[in-house]
Amino acid sequence: MVDCVMPWKLFEGARRVVDAGTGAGFPGIPLAVLFPETQFTLIESTQKKARFVESAVEAMGLENVDVEPVRAEEWLASHPVDIVTARAVAPLVKGIPLFAPALKKGARVLLYKGPEMEAEIAEAGNELKRRKATARVVMRYELPEGAGGRSLVEVVAG
Repeated sequence: MVDCVMPWKLFEGARRVVDAGTGAGFPGIPLAVLFPETQFTLIESTQKKARFVESAVEAMGLENVDVEPVRAEEWLASHPVDIVTARAVAPLVKGIPLFAPALKKGARVLLYKGPEMEAEIAEAGNELKRRKATARVVMRYELPEGAGGRSLVEVVAG
């Protein structure tokens, strides 16, 4: 869970955040606890996982969280957001098309990734150009107890 909240400053001021492919609710649930004034939508296309997350959100009494059992790219095509986040998703070159609807509407995409992202960003160069977007590592951090390093990659249009 510490992995999810380390980059909390990057989420300050957002009114609406989407956690695409939330899985068991990470990073969306921990961020929603930190930012009760922000509306979070946790998207998970696997129905069983979505039901689990929905029950966890209900048990925690998180009124600022909705769970949507749909594909992220479909939901993002019709809903404006400030930030899209995802943890442990596909390589950047495959993830960019998923988040393209949100990028077109001006959202920032903040992706939790492994420690060395330069090669993955370079590999996504053509896809970024095609989408008129840029990607850069905005934060690096080490997890406690030798659990490894993480990078937060920001993708924006323009």
